[in-house]
Amino acid sequence: MTFSLISPAFADGQPIPSKHTRFGENLFPPLKWTGTPAGTQSFALVIEDPDAVSGLFRHCAIINIPGNWTELQQSVDTGPEHGIKFIKNDFGNARYDGPQPPPGTGTHHYKFRLAALDVGNLSIPEEVGAAEAWKRASKHRIAEATLVGTCER
Repeated sequence: MTFSLISPAFADGQPIPSKHTRFGENLFPPLKWTGTPAGTQSFALVIEDPDAVSGLFRHCAIINIPGNWTELQQSVDTGPEHGIKFIKNDFGNARYDGPQPPPGTGTHHYKFRLAALDVGNLSIPEEVGAAEAWKRASKHRIAEATLVGTCER
């Protein structure tokens, strides 16, 4: 089975609903995955905007998602602690911050990247930032599933 990532909130390549953007309620969108590869002990997630004016911009990073999970619920970043760890995004917040493209910059593509990892726990401080956390997590990557949502101002 192919490792794949979906969201009940939006289809791959389609607009992210306003409530999941900084123009709306800024709620973490629900995510679900199937086809977890053998040997997966945990997952890491990063949400990136490659169309940002300043270059690749990371809106969220999460590590230590348990390997037996198959979803992240809406607003997981504001819910009770389950052992998952949020790393500071490029806004400087250890949580989800949704799309907020500046006016006149066209359609931005937000890439949700979920990595299946061969380790159960990563000791990465939230202060290192999303880029460095993803780099460290990627050393343990077995497979990766992606989902793309769009947003335009």
